[in-house]
Amino acid sequence: MDLSLTDDQVAILDAIDTLTRPYAGASLHEAGFALPDAQLDRDLAEGGFLDIGFDPDLGAVSAALVVERLARLPQTVEAAASALIRPLLGGDLPRPLCLVEEGRTTRPIRFLREGATVLLVGSSGVSTFTATAAQVRPEPEALYGYPMATLLTVPAERTLHAIPASEVLIRWRIALAAEAAGLLAAALDSTVAHVIDRQQFGRPLATFQALRHRLAQAQVRANGVRWLALKAAATLDPGDAALAALHAQESARATVYDFHQFFGAMGVTLEHPLHLWTYRLKALIGDLRGRGGQGLAAAAALWP
Repeated sequence: MDLSLTDDQVAILDAIDTLTRPYAGASLHEAGFALPDAQLDRDLAEGGFLDIGFDPDLGAVSAALVVERLARLPQTVEAAASALIRPLLGGDLPRPLCLVEEGRTTRPIRFLREGATVLLVGSSGVSTFTATAAQVRPEPEALYGYPMATLLTVPAERTLHAIPASEVLIRWRIALAAEAAGLLAAALDSTVAHVIDRQQFGRPLATFQALRHRLAQAQVRANGVRWLALKAAATLDPGDAALAALHAQESARATVYDFHQFFGAMGVTLEHPLHLWTYRLKALIGDLRGRGGQGLAAAAALWP
């Protein structure tokens, strides 16, 4: 499979880099646990970057590339669900798009707020509704790197969509993997910059072989997550999607601890912006019933 970027994809990523450059240089001191940015969200939406998945000539692979690139920013915007899942539902649903599994509605939900579209996926099908203020309880202290809220009630009257839940779950897993790939890449870049600059025992931390080995492993994992996400986006195969999500969640579990350890005492504070990526990874680890859920999905797809 040839996953080399097309000219259109290169142009899209270049345009994203140009648009987001001012945001990437924002001051990150005392950013808190999450760094949402409404203006960045508006700029991306108005630029059409979150609608790329609607173009059949660009499709899911280009949407996954957009999600991966945006996840590298310290700011968090609702891009993954909008870019990869919203094309299945139609473009008239208000954003943000919040994904919820049936039976897990009591978990804090990313980007949930009044006016958001809630997408409920499960054995009864696929349905949406617009969240009201009475249905949403903000969770400002949630330690996940996203704006979070709890859904208090699920209304009986919802809009049913004539698409199989399995199709939504495939794209949800691809979205998870693509976002995790960008977060892993950014967290790794931040950690590498720190260990190169930080001196210990008279030399940079980056010169210690044990750290270099662990960082090399993290680089291999980040690359693997990215390529598996793009492959799954190209095939839209349930097995590929489940394996991509499984590798993303396992890689997040294996690397986040190391990244914070390499920062020493600073790694357990908000003094450094590393948490803006790693805390989002911690949230993604639990999506779709975690690694166990992805393993079962992969087994069901590969050995039906």
